[in-house]
Amino acid sequence: MKALAAGENVTRAAVAAEVGLTRATVSTLVDELLAAGLLEEQGAQRPGTVGRPGTVLALTETGPAGIGAEIGVDHLAACAVDLRGRIRARAERPAANRGRPAEAVLAELAELTDEVMARSAEAGLTAVRTTVAVPGLIGPDHRTVLRAPNLGWEDVTLAAAFPQTSTAVENEANLGALAELWLGGHDGGLADFVHVSAEIGIGAALVVEGRLFRGARGFAGELGHVPVRPEGPPCSCGATGCLETYAGEEALLRAAGVSAGRGPALRAAAAAGDPAALRALEEAGAALGIALSGAVNLLDPQAVVVGGPLAELAPWMLPGVRRELAARVTDRRWRAQDVVISRLGRDGVLRGAAYSSVRTVLDDPATWIRTVAERALTEPSPPPTGSTSCSSR
Repeated sequence: MKALAAGENVTRAAVAAEVGLTRATVSTLVDELLAAGLLEEQGAQRPGTVGRPGTVLALTETGPAGIGAEIGVDHLAACAVDLRGRIRARAERPAANRGRPAEAVLAELAELTDEVMARSAEAGLTAVRTTVAVPGLIGPDHRTVLRAPNLGWEDVTLAAAFPQTSTAVENEANLGALAELWLGGHDGGLADFVHVSAEIGIGAALVVEGRLFRGARGFAGELGHVPVRPEGPPCSCGATGCLETYAGEEALLRAAGVSAGRGPALRAAAAAGDPAALRALEEAGAALGIALSGAVNLLDPQAVVVGGPLAELAPWMLPGVRRELAARVTDRRWRAQDVVISRLGRDGVLRGAAYSSVRTVLDDPATWIRTVAERALTEPSPPPTGSTSCSSR
């Protein structure tokens, strides 16, 4: 399943070569997956290949779906993706969530997830799991938000709010990095990188050898609270001079003199050459570069990926980022092009949440096949066409 997810124009022979099994074994497994509705055949391999053309296989467009849900400080969103990672249904609305009771936020988010589940079901998809992205620290059970300062939450359990599927909770920065790993479309692939994104706060996540690095307690990646100027202003975390106080959205808007329209207005001001906006973005880029230089020196990643809303501000921030990295990174082989702008942009977190849900089927297709078979046994069969019923009089 993963070989098919990672490739294009894939045949049984190509899968056998990739995973190291015999063609006969792969053919048997493929037949089982076809019967379970997880794969589909797309006709003969395209011309130009050597030897007898095989039948091209692909992950199905129907069947399992992953549900992703996102809680932002000023918005809520949900989407459904299929096994190919394509968004099949989406719903989003503005919401002032800072300081709002968690129960109200979760009830509204549940409405959005119900909506996308219903729309994806119309397309022949069945929800596997819901993954909720939250800007905060997540407990080891992946059911509880331990602390989300920008929401004003502490010890909030989310899973019970989404009864239609099993539910997992994950830090938004981690999901943005996983989306980059799985769906980012990087030529040659990225296996070791730092992913950084920002809205109200700044989050980062580390991918090492193709796996998310969580740290001993699960809190790795809190780049926004790395001090870049210890004598600086107070931060929501209780410290002073954190990166977030210079490059977080609120700090940027304040420095640029933007009071309405938030991110879009800041981009518009920068594009128009507004001096205050350009100065704010340049200074934020320099602060981000200082923080990232420590991460690069410590971890030696292939690249730094700038994602989320931060990607939209990259044209004005990256010069400062790259200048600081060039001055501070000890490995002189580090290049400006090793700072990459994500193609996923704002969608990264939401798509990462949804795709992490449906990837449970890629990780363990046998369980999905067994679940479908058990469901078929318990659901009542429809009456035969043309059947009649008798009743006593």
